[in-house]
Amino acid sequence: MPNRRTFLKLSAASAAAPLLNWSPAASSASPARRPVVVSTWNFGEAANEAAWTVLQQDDGYVLDAIEKGVGRIEADPEIHTVGRGGRPDASGTVTLDACVMDEQGRYGAVAALERILHPAAVARRVKDDSPHSLLVADGALRFARAQGFEPQDLLTDEMDAAWREWKEKNPDAVPDPPEANVEAQDTTSRGGAKNHDTIGMLALDAQGRLGGACTTSGTAWKQPGRVGDSPLVGSGLFVDPDVGAACATGWGEAIMRVAGSHVVVEAMRHGKDPEAACREAAERVQKRSDSDNVQAGFLALRADGQAGAYGVRSGFDMAIYDEAEGNRLVSAPYLVPSAGAE
Repeated sequence: MPNRRTFLKLSAASAAAPLLNWSPAASSASPARRPVVVSTWNFGEAANEAAWTVLQQDDGYVLDAIEKGVGRIEADPEIHTVGRGGRPDASGTVTLDACVMDEQGRYGAVAALERILHPAAVARRVKDDSPHSLLVADGALRFARAQGFEPQDLLTDEMDAAWREWKEKNPDAVPDPPEANVEAQDTTSRGGAKNHDTIGMLALDAQGRLGGACTTSGTAWKQPGRVGDSPLVGSGLFVDPDVGAACATGWGEAIMRVAGSHVVVEAMRHGKDPEAACREAAERVQKRSDSDNVQAGFLALRADGQAGAYGVRSGFDMAIYDEAEGNRLVSAPYLVPSAGAE
């Protein structure tokens, strides 16, 4: 609802005919579409379920749905890459990054935020209730408290023990970034990766309003003060209401180098279908990366409700929920197999 600040199947058969004649102008002129929500990794199914309770309502607003969806993951202490239960930085402090974009392309974000359970909700308040777009660290915390968010301890006993074990072995170091990113690809675990990965969510409501969010605790044992791609417009998330939306997950430094989510949306603007647009971003990440082991995955949701995904390496999943087929998990196509994969 207005604020105060004025897959579809991943097969060629389902994609071919409607995509050839699509244009942003035709999409924006079309009547209200059925709702659809897509999100990253295995935990995206639970996030989609929460978002769908809002999207299935005739007047359900896209950002209300998204905030509820990603909020479920932020609050789950068993997920170690987002919110409560997230792995801390090298000093033992859990810091969170998040951003949201709405159906008019308005953006709000927080970075290096401590002690607030729902950073995506704070990011939305930055968009709606401040003259700014991005607040960081203590400034973001002060803003959150002024907005009524209560600080709390986000470091669980499990993650505190894990950090102490890591610190004992690495008293003066942080992990080598690309190796740390892949070190833990495990697509059978909740969230798809032991080390880190963002919950990114894109949705289209019954009124055709498009939005998105990203929220993460970042890479495990990161250098204090490090911020990844998730809260940065055009890197972790980008929404153009006339074209579509995209979000990213994986090693943030590699995604930032190519402004990955913006690449996806611009590729759709120039006629590529969502899967092909995501592949273009994945190819750019692979080309520009300094390591052979970097993983990044991209999701896209076009303004007409078509969705797609692509990963640099295998193991990336997209969760998608629509009226036609319900909630399901889809393995994204990829450029190269992950290390150790057959």
